Amino acid sequence: MNTNTDLVIDAHDVHHTYRQDGTDSPVLHGVDLTIRRGEFVLLMGPSGCGKTTLLHILGMMMRPTSGSVRVEGVDVGSMSEAERTRFRRERVGFVFQRFNLLPILTARGNVELPLRLRGDTMDGQAARVLRQIGLLEKADKKPRSLSIGEQQRIALARAVVTEPHLLLADEPTGNLDSATAGAVLDLLANLHQSCGLTTLMITHNEHIATRADRVLTMRDGRIEL
Repeated sequence: MNTNTDLVIDAHDVHHTYRQDGTDSPVLHGVDLTIRRGEFVLLMGPSGCGKTTLLHILGMMMRPTSGSVRVEGVDVGSMSEAERTRFRRERVGFVFQRFNLLPILTARGNVELPLRLRGDTMDGQAARVLRQIGLLEKADKKPRSLSIGEQQRIALARAVVTEPHLLLADEPTGNLDSATAGAVLDLLANLHQSCGLTTLMITHNEHIATRADRVLTMRDGRIEL
């Protein structure tokens, strides 16, 4: 497979329809999207317009009903589920609005989790990232002992500990107050720059627009031109 491309994301004519109880609910209507290596792109739009569905398709957590998606030049639609899972773990990091931290694990354990899933040896990556986000002293604390802002920073550390090529963030500051959200965004922007990440972030916060290379607006299942 040829992965030598400047395009990290190349999606063409992506459609998606949810089917439940015999009823079809179209969500995406022919989305075209390209994102180049190193870009920081924001995706904005009203609730229910298809942003999260698109993010999950680009992150290989879902398959589109039709259309093509290439990640770093690789046609991920032609892969088996096992191949997609392996490819996703190697190249993509996720940050979710609800954090999705495992309550039984410590902060260190949560950050180490994607490394363990890949079968990597533990050689200090988690401690390095925890130090980078300023939470090394909280490494042995469980999520319930951390503030909301600290939990989101741990979730961000977990997303970047594997040194992914692509970071996908779904409203990472949606549950935070303005001051904490600003601190998390500063951290995300610094990690984007220092790690050379390509980043696509969903947000409703218009104030974040100044931090991005591009701002895209989605409405009714399409990206507006």
